[in-house]
Amino acid sequence: MAAAFGFATSIATSTPSNPNLRPLAVSCPQLQTFYKPLNNRRASALNQSLRVRCESVSQNLNTIDKEELKRSSAMALAQLKASAIDRYTKEKSSIIVIGLNVHTAPVDVREKLAIQEAQWPQAIRELCALNHIEEAAVLSTCNRIEVYVVALSQHRGVKEVTEWMSKISGVSVSELCQHRFMLYNKDATRHLFEVASGLNSIVLGEGQILAQVKQVKKLGQGVDGFNKKIGGLFEHAIITGKRVRTETNISSGSVSVSSAAVELALMKLPESSYATTRVLVIGAGKMGKLVIKHLAAKGCKEMVVVNRTEEKVALIREELKDIQIIYKPLSEMMACAAKADVIFTSTASDTPLFLKEHAQTLPVDTEMGRRLFIDISVPRNVGPCVSDLETAEVYNVDDLKDIVAANKEDRLRKAMEAQTIISEELEHFEAWKDSLEAVPTIKKLRAYLERIRASELDKCLSKMGDITDKQKKAIYDLSMGMMKKFLHGPMQHLRCDGRSDCQKPEEMLEIMHAVNRMFDLETEIILDTVRTKMERIKK
Repeated sequence: MAAAFGFATSIATSTPSNPNLRPLAVSCPQLQTFYKPLNNRRASALNQSLRVRCESVSQNLNTIDKEELKRSSAMALAQLKASAIDRYTKEKSSIIVIGLNVHTAPVDVREKLAIQEAQWPQAIRELCALNHIEEAAVLSTCNRIEVYVVALSQHRGVKEVTEWMSKISGVSVSELCQHRFMLYNKDATRHLFEVASGLNSIVLGEGQILAQVKQVKKLGQGVDGFNKKIGGLFEHAIITGKRVRTETNISSGSVSVSSAAVELALMKLPESSYATTRVLVIGAGKMGKLVIKHLAAKGCKEMVVVNRTEEKVALIREELKDIQIIYKPLSEMMACAAKADVIFTSTASDTPLFLKEHAQTLPVDTEMGRRLFIDISVPRNVGPCVSDLETAEVYNVDDLKDIVAANKEDRLRKAMEAQTIISEELEHFEAWKDSLEAVPTIKKLRAYLERIRASELDKCLSKMGDITDKQKKAIYDLSMGMMKKFLHGPMQHLRCDGRSDCQKPEEMLEIMHAVNRMFDLETEIILDTVRTKMERIKK
């Protein structure tokens, strides 16, 4: 049939095998038409007809593509404009703790993440410069490194903090993920309360950790990023820790890390006595001072203390006048170590004080048969290679777990009592935190009504023409009085100033959300959050 009319249609691009057929040049690239030429006029007419049709189809397609492109561009632009807000509003801000402690990570990982107290404020600033972190605090001790943040997004916040921890420590993200723990909101709050109460320590109820939690709050005050929520979190943790110690007497019979170190050494001595033992303490800082005091309490009457300066040693000597404390400078450390049976190290040195080549040159007392190194520093002052020597026995903070086995039943009983107190304080903190949610709503509602009041006042005064100042003041006072009366009801329900009749947190939040919806305040509150975050990032 096609042959009778001289037409054949093909989408092939190759030259046809029939020499009597040749391709017709048309403007549609998807279509090639072959024909058997009857005469030039028919061929020309056919060619022109097909060209017009194909051009028409092409123009229609171009029109559709342009309209679709416009719609896509408009949608993309709308998404871009909304992204800055959506980014912060899809998830409610959360309190998160990300950390590694003696229960989850070995000392050789923790020591790489250790942050000195003097660097805590800088760490807060660096954390709050991250895109999704509003507030932050760092708790770094010999047993833990924990980062507490208020994050605008849980997933993104965890990712950013983990990458930051990897950056400052040199530990890969994958290795951090193997050892880290993460807790959110109430679980994060409960964890800090347990830490402050000494329930998360190697030795139950040890008192030093509460002092370290207090130090976090002290150093954080005034630092941009240690704000209302994080500051309140640590304040409530301190209150909880004090209550637990007072009401459960949990610290009785339990010891701090420094005390545990002294007890561990005592357990390893042949006669379990410090009476004739030659003791060397290296470092007279906070931990070193506690070691010295616990040694004195355990019957040690004489010891050598090596420190950079004599000033701190002299102060300790004044407190412990019945104990002979001999000061030696750091330059004599090895000579002093050669004469010691037990060496306690507690300095902030970034590099080990004792390596294998140092320890193997030290003579060993024949009665002891070995030298004890009790290293309570993070980073460690005694290299792990020292333990390879037969003449040396090395213990670090991870080994202090051996001391806590004696009083398990009493420990569990006191821990249960402490958990009751922690639950009470957790409820108080959550109620306080929920009350903070109403603050932006109160501010924005007041600003919203003030704009209406000022606008309507201007309109009124412009219509009244020439009036006296007294009349203007009367109208102004009227507008202010009306606004205050309008605000009175919502404010009464949104505020909780410690009154016994204030709303329950869930009721107050319900009222707050209703007010936000009625006056469309959510967008302004969100934009304020975005602006604050962007300003901090620019700094």
